[in-house]
Amino acid sequence: MTDTEPSSRIFSLVQLLILRAQAAADGRRVVLTNGCFDLLHRGHLTYLRQSAALGDLLIVAVNSDASVRALKGDDRPLNHEQDRAYALACLRSVDAVFIFPGPRLADEITAIKPNFYTKAGDYSLDTLDPSERTALEAAGVEIVFLPFVAGHSTTSHLQRLRNPAS
Repeated sequence: MTDTEPSSRIFSLVQLLILRAQAAADGRRVVLTNGCFDLLHRGHLTYLRQSAALGDLLIVAVNSDASVRALKGDDRPLNHEQDRAYALACLRSVDAVFIFPGPRLADEITAIKPNFYTKAGDYSLDTLDPSERTALEAAGVEIVFLPFVAGHSTTSHLQRLRNPAS
């Protein structure tokens, strides 16, 4: 995609499905990943760059604020969902961003039917959410686990901020 205003790369699911259909018609390979992306760090950036390299169009699904609270606790997210989506849309490796409401992405996977789905290497087939794994397998999506960048997680960064001496 061209270098455009980042907010133009933030889509609703309906808009994203149109983009996905265009990519399929053009023979472009679509990569989907998801996460909270609450505090962008080197681990995220490395992972997103590697995800983008697998295909022609990288779609990033961002957990809504409500789903981040459900997954991470009441003190999260640190940044509002629109701000997290905008930050991701600013990255050259990211072509499209959308915010999904639930803690799991199974329905969106079924609708998008990407060619590839990526997760960081701290996940495995056994630790993927069962509903997401079922949706991925039913859609024939290739699941790729990318190397985890040790020492770079939002949780570890927050721990260092809260306890600088440790």
